[in-house]
Amino acid sequence: MAVARFNKRVTNPIQGLWAPRLAPWAVVEHVGRKSGTKYSTPVLAWVQDGRLSIVLTYGPNTDWVRNVQAAGNFEIIRKSKKFKVVGPRVIPSDSPDIVKGARVPAKGFESVLNGTVLPA
Repeated sequence: MAVARFNKRVTNPIQGLWAPRLAPWAVVEHVGRKSGTKYSTPVLAWVQDGRLSIVLTYGPNTDWVRNVQAAGNFEIIRKSKKFKVVGPRVIPSDSPDIVKGARVPAKGFESVLNGTVLPA
């Protein structure tokens, strides 16, 4: 998909400059499951009561989603604070487990990544 490649190489680095500070934007920090390379991916993320929901705008088969699921955890920077997230799992966009703020945006997509945010 040409748009996804463009975003990965051009848009994501630009968004990475402001996404960690401007909610609901956030940056997922993860490690490549094969390469071991560290990556930062801007996402739309909502947090409520120790739970995290990230709307999967490109679906559940993107590299970053597969990386965090393989690792079983990742870090996220949101509102200039870094948190560890454990137990990442992909759920349908109509699941009642989605954090309240993410429910409306999730309706336009197939799935959401949920996880548990550990206290800072």
